[in-house]
Amino acid sequence: MKELEFIYKRVSVRKFKEDPIPVEHIREIVKAATYAPSGKNLQNWHFVVVKNKNKIAEIASIVEQKNQKLTNYIKDADKIKAFAGSVRYHTVFQTAPVLILVYAGPYDTIADTLLEAGILPREEALSYAKPNPGIQNIAAALENLLLAAASLGYGACWMTGPSYAAAEISQYIGFKKEGYYLAAMTPLGIPASGEIANPARKPLEEVLTIIE
Repeated sequence: MKELEFIYKRVSVRKFKEDPIPVEHIREIVKAATYAPSGKNLQNWHFVVVKNKNKIAEIASIVEQKNQKLTNYIKDADKIKAFAGSVRYHTVFQTAPVLILVYAGPYDTIADTLLEAGILPREEALSYAKPNPGIQNIAAALENLLLAAASLGYGACWMTGPSYAAAEISQYIGFKKEGYYLAAMTPLGIPASGEIANPARKPLEEVLTIIE
């Protein structure tokens, strides 16, 4: 449907031109993110925009260092190779003129209430935490952000891989907000190539169930 074309314009972009992005565009893209739905309307998100190329490069270096450190805790040779090799995907943001860090804030669920009461068996209480609406709020906001970026002609890429360096990244940029943690990030810029395609999607019949 033509009305839905704005959705299909979104692709994961990992190579960018050096062209700067106007601040007003960044603000509009983040504003679109804040219009995502959130449980209890808590809007438990915070966006940190990094525009300094040297700082973005240093964040990539932080991810590389943490990747090397964590590799020492892996014993299986194949898993060591896979994890160490993944760092090149976890640092693709370093080619972008802008990096947006997305933080998730506190969100109490029924699971928290049940655990606090301490009556229901812990395993059952934790089962009610599986939907994790707090992080779903962040996912919804980031999808809005990606769609807005694509609609304005920019490329972005949903990234959670570098989150193992979340504490170090937050310390480096000096961001601290009570109860918030780095949940995801995305580079933002003009795609370096105009020939970008989405990977194949599973057939709708495989992922759709309609109950009459």
